[in-house]
Amino acid sequence: MKIYSLLLLLVFSLGCAKAQVDLTSDKWQQDLRFLQETVHEDYSFLFKKVTADAFDKEVEQLHNEIPNLAEHEIIVGFARIIALFKYGHTAMGLSGWYDRAPIRFHQAPFNLYQYRDGIYVQGVHQDYSKALGAKVLRVEGMEVELALKAIRPVVPAENDQFFKAFGINYLGTPEILHAQGITKSLNRTVSLTLEANGQTFDVTFQPIANPDGFPGQYSHIQQKGEWLDARDNSQTPHYLKNLERIYYYEYLPQQKAVYVRHSQIQDDPEEAIPAFYERVFEFIEQNDVERLILDVRLNGGGNNYKNKPIVTGVIRSSKINQPGNFFVITGRRTFSACQNLVNELSNYTEAIFVGEPTAENINFYGDNRRVTLPNSGIPVRLSFAWWQDKPQWENGPWTPPHLAVEMSFEEYKNNRDPVLEAALEFNDSDFIINPMAHLTQLFTEGKIEALQSEAVRLVKDPRYRFFPFESQFNQAGYNLLGNGQIQPATFVFQLNTKLFPESANAWDSLAEVHWKAGQKDKAITYYRKAIELDPEGSVGDNAREMLKKMKEEGR
Repeated sequence: MKIYSLLLLLVFSLGCAKAQVDLTSDKWQQDLRFLQETVHEDYSFLFKKVTADAFDKEVEQLHNEIPNLAEHEIIVGFARIIALFKYGHTAMGLSGWYDRAPIRFHQAPFNLYQYRDGIYVQGVHQDYSKALGAKVLRVEGMEVELALKAIRPVVPAENDQFFKAFGINYLGTPEILHAQGITKSLNRTVSLTLEANGQTFDVTFQPIANPDGFPGQYSHIQQKGEWLDARDNSQTPHYLKNLERIYYYEYLPQQKAVYVRHSQIQDDPEEAIPAFYERVFEFIEQNDVERLILDVRLNGGGNNYKNKPIVTGVIRSSKINQPGNFFVITGRRTFSACQNLVNELSNYTEAIFVGEPTAENINFYGDNRRVTLPNSGIPVRLSFAWWQDKPQWENGPWTPPHLAVEMSFEEYKNNRDPVLEAALEFNDSDFIINPMAHLTQLFTEGKIEALQSEAVRLVKDPRYRFFPFESQFNQAGYNLLGNGQIQPATFVFQLNTKLFPESANAWDSLAEVHWKAGQKDKAITYYRKAIELDPEGSVGDNAREMLKKMKEEGR
């Protein structure tokens, strides 16, 4: 049975207590060695996104630095080590209340959210009402984009969506800001440079006194007591309704649609999942319903054994399980057991996914065990269960939506939900559910000009902005190359460089096909292009290695 989602590991306590473990450097180094040995002996299978050598190199660097680091810098260093695995369930709790961690970092009393048009203060304590709804320009004087880049190594982010959902508020933690070089000294405040109503201004936030008073829920601060929400609270959009319940449904008669918001893969205390979905599908069968919209954009997981009634209910419904009749809304919190649900709906139903990509890899390491560092007592969670719902060649950093829709701040503020609107208004007459199948058919039929123009059109269409065109073209090229079809493969790789001229990987692949075709001069040119675009990355390293091999072959 899948362990309940451990996203709370990533939620910082809002208390004012000092992070204090009070160990000697030797004790901290012993904890680090213990962690290193535990990973190698019991969790070596986690070396998928980071190599064992790279992990050990980072451990040695931190080990050598520990005598010269303050306690908070050491703790953040441990978090960076764990984040190397890039699995959200493999994490180090930096809160003072979760997992009985003996540390507690400070947290400024605001909640940031990244909308389509920037990062805004979505919620805040009333003492800082001036900041509410303002756009964030800088953090402690650093451009916000650079600040996000600086804190990224501390977050065990599966992908960019995970970071948007669970990493962004690390910007409110002074200990992390200092450890990651955003501030020169450790502060107990956080200053943001904000923009609102054409004015730019700074707000300096103090930590709040009550760690239990933060009314955050599903990445949003709810307007309650001393806490403010930038949204007009005179109304509530469907995805934020009835949040005291894990799931609810509502009939939208004008669109002949049933809307379900399901925000955890757990039984609601008032009604278990099987009973709830029995009611939903009974209503669908007995009423004038043409569409079902399942909204899991807030769903961070739970117990994936509870997904079955949802999936089988859709499969059994001839009304719903048809193209254009079943929509699943995903987003940056769609994670863990809910990724399993997304995978199952993708495999077995006619679901059309709308919104943002999920926060979880398609196949991933999930369930974890607590490992307590012997001297500091700090808990670390290490994943042990590999969940593979799709074949390895269909794995990816996330499940992208068929139809990409992101919310702007003004839409949030005014209770507009463009994602739900897109699902309700969907018309497949001008939308292609499977772009690569469409392009492959044009290629197979020899309609090359149509293929090229369609490829350009689709890549530029924002509705497909999360579709992995580059990697899909690259894979198609290698499939052709593997079958000995060098000329068709060359065409596909060339098209990829035209569509994505700044991609080092596209140029590296084009170089390889020319090398195998015996056109070494062109291969050298394209490998050099790949190095130019990725001088310090893995693609550039591969290109240099290929050029070295070509030179050796020419001797």
